Amino acid sequence: MSNAPTLQLALPVPLPQLFDYAPPAGHTPQPEDIGRRLRVPFGKRELVGIVAAIGSNAGQQALRPAIGFLEPEALLHDELWQSLKWLAGYLHAPLGEVLATALPTALRQGEPLPDTALYGWYLNDDGQQALAQMRQGRPRQLAEYLAAHPGSSESLLDGQHPGWRAAMRTLTGRGQVERRVIQADTSPNDTAGHCVLNEEQQNAADAICNATSFQPFLLDGVTGSGKTEVYLAAIAQCLARGQQALILVPEIGLTPQMLARFQRRLGVEVHALHSGLSDTERARVWAAAWRGQARVIVGTRSSVFVPLPQPGLIVVDEEHDGSYKQFDGIRYHARDFALLRGKALAIPVVLGSATPSLETLANARQGRIQRLRLTRRAASARPPSVRVMDIRKRPLQAGLSAEALQAIADALAAGGQVLVFKNRRGYAPSLLCHDCGWSATCPRCSSETHASAMTVHQHGRRLQCHHCGNRRPAPPACPACGILALQPQGNGTERIEAYLAEKFADFPVVRIDRGSTQGRDALQKHFDTLGSQPGILVGTQMLAKGHDLPGLTLVVVVGIDEGLYSADFRSTEKLAQLLIQVAGRAGRADKPGQVLLQTHHPEHPLLQTLIHGGYHAFAEAELGEREAVGFPPFAHLALLRAEAKQADIPMAFLQHARQLAESTLSPAILPFHGDSPPVAFSGPVPAPHPRRAGYQRAQLLISATQRKPLHQILAWLMPQLYALPEARKIRWSLDVDPMDLH
Repeated sequence: MSNAPTLQLALPVPLPQLFDYAPPAGHTPQPEDIGRRLRVPFGKRELVGIVAAIGSNAGQQALRPAIGFLEPEALLHDELWQSLKWLAGYLHAPLGEVLATALPTALRQGEPLPDTALYGWYLNDDGQQALAQMRQGRPRQLAEYLAAHPGSSESLLDGQHPGWRAAMRTLTGRGQVERRVIQADTSPNDTAGHCVLNEEQQNAADAICNATSFQPFLLDGVTGSGKTEVYLAAIAQCLARGQQALILVPEIGLTPQMLARFQRRLGVEVHALHSGLSDTERARVWAAAWRGQARVIVGTRSSVFVPLPQPGLIVVDEEHDGSYKQFDGIRYHARDFALLRGKALAIPVVLGSATPSLETLANARQGRIQRLRLTRRAASARPPSVRVMDIRKRPLQAGLSAEALQAIADALAAGGQVLVFKNRRGYAPSLLCHDCGWSATCPRCSSETHASAMTVHQHGRRLQCHHCGNRRPAPPACPACGILALQPQGNGTERIEAYLAEKFADFPVVRIDRGSTQGRDALQKHFDTLGSQPGILVGTQMLAKGHDLPGLTLVVVVGIDEGLYSADFRSTEKLAQLLIQVAGRAGRADKPGQVLLQTHHPEHPLLQTLIHGGYHAFAEAELGEREAVGFPPFAHLALLRAEAKQADIPMAFLQHARQLAESTLSPAILPFHGDSPPVAFSGPVPAPHPRRAGYQRAQLLISATQRKPLHQILAWLMPQLYALPEARKIRWSLDVDPMDLH
């Protein structure tokens, strides 16, 4: 068996290597196998891997044979295969883990590629003959509907006959119906995308539609300027050419709203892809895209991995949003990978935002991205008026001043809706003993030098750590002094909701945060509960992400001071984006909007710049400061994190990593010119949050003014780190282009 061909597999394990296997019995490896799923033995278990290369066995070792292929052709091929290999190289991550991340869970675990044929239901001859004698009830109603609408799809029946499945089982048991494959209608409506656009919208849509190859666009439009209408016009043109469109959104909650709008306007089935779906549903949408049947896919971060065999357009809505960055496992950024895929597929990519990220604005300034501006709100909508409210020395109720409460009362009396924004969920940020000063801290996340407060939930009955998820009942008395003087300190969305529900008992008060939106389509159900009637929304940043609330006339921002003095260099950018996005929810229809910003620091430069110059004035000033100090986007970062039960082990590992990395800075290994090295190191140091879930955390920051030398060092360093003895005693990870340094 000398030089026998072998299959080299990428397996979903945290090791940067391929694994050699003998082919299944009777199979000769060939290039067409690359990208196919293959089940193999791995230790005492079985894994599903992807064939990454064809190798040869010179006879030095006996290889275990693979068990068998899971489909007759490659699941990953052409552009998607090459893009995923590029991503693994860019992130310096094991290829097997990257490929596993790109596949839906069901396919990753070895389930067959699901059937994606579209089925319709028909009343057969027996059903037609029996229809007149059927008794009144759901089976007869369904039979009559099928007689009038033969070939109705299951999605159509979901909308027209809720609960139809039980009646269909009855008709099936009688042998009166049959299910057949029908042809999906992939052509858009004649009216698709035919909303009357204003001049700026039309110019933007024309520029996108006229792009015949890769062209990145920044659709830079103020809140309420109608960016979605531009998307729709471009997608309709894409469908008319017989191509697919992929639209990324930052939140699951945006998906139902956008799906309904797209479905209504485009007239083709719009497929959703997000973590709120079951594993089977996600695999089905992925397979429909793989087969070219899904023409329009709307989804969250992981949707960037869907196959696009007939590519036409990629849209990244709210491109600035931090939700596009994966913060554990394979730490990719969906926006950046969307641009890479667009270039590989030779199609336009549209990045839309009212508050573009500084990275995107810098690329636009340098001509790498074409900027399309929408400077005014669509139709008759006007920008809201914004007022900064100085609340120093003012009495507050659940964080709200008397002026804010009066403004809420006036807005409700005028028939409007109100958004009270507080970016902190729970009832209160901490629980404190008024007598002795004891406070509730998380035993798993606190250290000798850093106390991690537990958040109060359920009106003071439960404590929860928002870092590790640790929960426990709130104590009835102070554990330190035994006095019944425990008091929740500060305000969260639960406390504000409770106060406003009591204060404005005649109006609905709806809370929207992570705790209240756990169920499927929960966010849309909350919006439906409020409807168009006067009422109050209380929520966190979930409400700042592109929701269209036409009845909203007043926005009250309860607390912004926490973000004004953060140590994170991105904090001002995030806060500016958040404030502009929240403010933009008001006055989006024909009613004027008002925004009240409560603060103890009314003269803060950030607030003054945003009020008087808007987001882009802030962005220009911030870009100047970033360039002066050498922060992104004028530098490139990589963050090496490590954690263990004992603090000294991660620090030793990172110190060893730094020594190895610095050894590459000799001109013989990494040529460079000038007096200073092209790469700088900061640390190792304890993480800003040094302990989490019982693990001591440390980090090493690597920065460079040019991307190439940074990746040269990382490419050399990563194999060395896997070989270190300490690497098996700790949990460690590399984050290329980190979005936060915590």
